[in-house]
Amino acid sequence: MIVEILATGNELLSGALVDTNSAYISEKIGEIGLMATRQTLVGDDESVLESTFAELANRADIIIVTGGLGPTRDDLSREIAARSAGVELELDQPSLAKIEDFFLARGKKAPQNNRIQAQFPAGAEILENPIGTAPGFALKIKRGTFFFMPGVPAEMRKMLKEQVLPRIKKMLKDPYFYECKTISSFGLGESALEERLDGFSERFPDIDLGFRASFPEVQVKLYQKKRSHKDLVNEQQAAVNWIKERLGEKIVSLDGKSLAATVGKLLIDKKVTLAVAESCTGGLIANLLTNNAGSSEYFILSAVTYADSAKQKILGVKPETLEKYGAVSEETAKEMAAGARRLAGAAYAIATTGIAGPTGGSPEKPVGTICIACAGPDSIISKRYHFAFGKRQLNKKIFTAQALDILRRELRSIS
Repeated sequence: MIVEILATGNELLSGALVDTNSAYISEKIGEIGLMATRQTLVGDDESVLESTFAELANRADIIIVTGGLGPTRDDLSREIAARSAGVELELDQPSLAKIEDFFLARGKKAPQNNRIQAQFPAGAEILENPIGTAPGFALKIKRGTFFFMPGVPAEMRKMLKEQVLPRIKKMLKDPYFYECKTISSFGLGESALEERLDGFSERFPDIDLGFRASFPEVQVKLYQKKRSHKDLVNEQQAAVNWIKERLGEKIVSLDGKSLAATVGKLLIDKKVTLAVAESCTGGLIANLLTNNAGSSEYFILSAVTYADSAKQKILGVKPETLEKYGAVSEETAKEMAAGARRLAGAAYAIATTGIAGPTGGSPEKPVGTICIACAGPDSIISKRYHFAFGKRQLNKKIFTAQALDILRRELRSIS
């Protein structure tokens, strides 16, 4: 079965926005055993859209389209789809009512031009959009079945999961069960991970092994298909156990969770609270932790003490410590963590102080140096690292991840 992905919009073609939708769609259809043969990007040009639809309708079995379902003149997907199928656009009253209700719920009246979003090619199957004003639709055009979705990523992802993928699965008439298992890791790059997992394909020939980097974390992906769901589960568990033996503590989560999400869950499970004192990471640790729902259960305080004076006044770092060891030192990091824990009354605190660069380094403390401390009920540990990435943003990310990983390991040691 030939599957193609089409993204539309001048804002994508011009580079004003990045097309993240196509990559996401490719990943998700891969989890049900499909791979796109092409990804195409076109602008909001009527003739180009019409010729592209014609090519795809003759070439592919499934075409997944994003964009062009808004209420403005440059949103042409509905009109071109109807023309390509040789049918008229028809107003769907239930869809119109939902659009009007969407605005009423926000204390507004639906603008007149939003009515066009309730128009669909005759014979199309409407795909509901519970979080936006643009319903999608499915339409058969010659050989291909087109699935039209909005370009807004959150709306597209929900529609893909709830409306499009279930319909595609029915089209497959496939006797296989598909599964994609994601294992999150930290501390090894892709090549190092591949070396650690050498021999996997020989041991598990029916599982495709893949890697997906989201610096500084890397996901290990296991793609499977089996006629028996029981066999799939058993083989997957054997593969996971094999990987656990080789990666050990480098594994962050067996469910694909990030470091921040994993730490958050550990804090909740252990029923302990956290404070954070940051210098070189500039609040990035706090931001990642509080991005997770439920963080109010464990997160108490964040102090971004960039200046030495702030480290002293807010966290109680001793002037003599700064004078003797410097701001970037394990000793200073320990006092920062202790101060944050004391200030918040938290069970745990982590602190970071380092040199993100590209300037500010020295032979003794080059750019990429980070000192991290973790204060708990019974002790304070500290460690110094050096990362040679050179770029400020990369250093801040790796500093943050290293601090979270230290906390993760400490929390895992709690009985």
